[in-house]
Amino acid sequence: MRSGQKITAAILVWSAISAGALAIAQEPDKGATPAPGPAAKAATDLPKEPAPPASVTVIGPADARGILGRDVRSTAGEDMGRIVDVIVDRSGTVRAAVIDFGGFLGVGSRKIVVEWSALHFGQVTNKKESITLELTRDQVKAAPEYKEDTPIVVLGASGILQPLQFDH
Repeated sequence: MRSGQKITAAILVWSAISAGALAIAQEPDKGATPAPGPAAKAATDLPKEPAPPASVTVIGPADARGILGRDVRSTAGEDMGRIVDVIVDRSGTVRAAVIDFGGFLGVGSRKIVVEWSALHFGQVTNKKESITLELTRDQVKAAPEYKEDTPIVVLGASGILQPLQFDH
């Protein structure tokens, strides 16, 4: 064999061995799941069904108003402060209101918590009307101050409060 033929034969043998090794490397493992190709990925990127429209309820201005920042007065007409927050339990049921009580222009005031049922909303849709609280100013003065991340002491007018149950 001439040297040119030997080189050609060597290249052919080397090509055959390389092609066989490449074929083995590309053969999928019988126990493994093949990775999805680009076509399969494109199928998962298809747009999903649109969400159904949300339920809508229209509440007229004569039927409801927000209460945060609203003035609170006792049944005797005493200024009790203003509502600054609402306390709900884990189920979302409103349990109490936080009232910023006392002080002058925010100085010397403190937050107290009153039972939701101790509040009467009467003409709540009229912004000039205040919310009425079934407690006297002296009763509210004696209430402990509300601080976040501490147990909440709720002042109730009727004495039928149930404790808020929280897992610690």
